[in-house]
Amino acid sequence: MPGALPNLQALSLFLAVVDEGGLGAGARRLGMHQPNASRMIAQLEAQAGTALLERGPRGSRATSAGLLYAAHARELLDAAEEFTGWLRHTRDEEAKVLRVGVSMTIAEHLMPAWLTELRRTSPRVRVDLEVLNSTGVLAGIHDGRLQLGFVETPHVPRGVHALRLREDELVVVVSPGHPWASRPDPLTIAELAATALVVREGGSGTRDAFEELVPAAAATAPVQELGSNAAVRVAVTSGAGPAVLSMLAVRDALAAGQLHRVPVADVRLRRLLTAVWQGPRRLSGPAAELAAVASAPAG
Repeated sequence: MPGALPNLQALSLFLAVVDEGGLGAGARRLGMHQPNASRMIAQLEAQAGTALLERGPRGSRATSAGLLYAAHARELLDAAEEFTGWLRHTRDEEAKVLRVGVSMTIAEHLMPAWLTELRRTSPRVRVDLEVLNSTGVLAGIHDGRLQLGFVETPHVPRGVHALRLREDELVVVVSPGHPWASRPDPLTIAELAATALVVREGGSGTRDAFEELVPAAAATAPVQELGSNAAVRVAVTSGAGPAVLSMLAVRDALAAGQLHRVPVADVRLRRLLTAVWQGPRRLSGPAAELAAVASAPAG
C-alpha cells in the first residue's frame, strides 16, 4: 500500500521558511500562525526522518538534507501548479471565457485593437474585461478573480508571473499658454521633480512608473490628483498645471494643438507594459492567445 501523499501546504511553508530565513517570516508569508507552522515543520521532519532546518538566534536555515528536500519540494509544487492550471483550463475550455483586468492607459489605447485581433483569430473566446488601475489589476490577479492582467506599473509582486510586452514613453505636457510651452531649453529632471503636477491617483501605473523614474517627485505635493487620463488632460488644457502622461494618452491632443510637449534634458522617461498572471509559468488556452496578440510587434 503506498505511503501518504505529501502535504503541499506544508511543503509551501518549508520553502517559505528557507527563502525567508526564519520560521516566523515564512509563516507570515503564508498567513499562518507560528505555532501551527512549527507543528507542520516538525511533522515534515518526522516524515523525512531527519532534521531539515537548523534553528538559531538569527533564524532558520536548511540543513544539507533540507536543501535537497527543498529542491524536490519545488519540483513537486511546480508540477502541482501545472496540474491546477491544466484542470482550470480543461474546466473552462468549453466556455472559452477569459476574465481580464486591464489598467486604464492600455484599456483606452491598446486593448480595443488587441480584442479585434483576438476575435479574428479565436472567435470562440469571450473576454470579460474589467478596467482598473494597475494596483487593482494586481489585486484581482492575487485573489483569483482575474485570469490575466495588463499593467503599467514597475512594481509587480513576487509570486506573480510577468511577460514584458513593449516599452511606453512618458511625456511632460502643458497647455499652450503655460510658460514651459515657450521655454527655449529642455526641462531638467530637478525642475520637474520640484514642480506640483496634475497626477493620476495613487495606485495608477502611470504615477508609479513616473515616481520610480524620478523618485524625488514623490516628495512634491500634486496640484490635482485625478482618476483618469481624460480628467488629467482636461485639467492640463484648462491651465491647472503640467502633467506626465503616456504618449499613447496625449498623442491626439498634441496633434490637435490642445497640449504642448515639453522636452526633458538628458533622459527619456520610459516604462514597460506588462502582462501578469498567477499559476503555471506558461500560459495556455485563451490567456496565451491574448498575450500573444498583445506581445506581437506593433503594426
